[in-house]
Amino acid sequence: MKTAEIKLTVQLDDNNIPENILWESTDSKNDEALPVQAFMLSLWDQSYKNTLKIDLWTKDMPVDEMKRFFYETLQTMGDTFLRATGETNIVEDLRDYCAHFADKMDIKQ
Repeated sequence: MKTAEIKLTVQLDDNNIPENILWESTDSKNDEALPVQAFMLSLWDQSYKNTLKIDLWTKDMPVDEMKRFFYETLQTMGDTFLRATGETNIVEDLRDYCAHFADKMDIKQ
């Protein structure tokens, strides 16, 4: 069996606020950690039937990029849900909401 590792490194300031976030993967073609400004990590705990999550972003992430990050995350959640369940009707509803979100946040789709 193959094993892959994903590593997130968060550099904090004196007030424990993220200044830098780096990510790397053993399956990546990059040999070095890449800087990112935000991540959302959700894990399903089968024993307790709930979600464990970590949402972090750097203190200098612009608000317009955060809006775009949320929009794209919602879109890709729809893609993932469709692949996992085949539930096209609800994914269409989510796509409609994403369009509404983009309109309200003035995000170019």
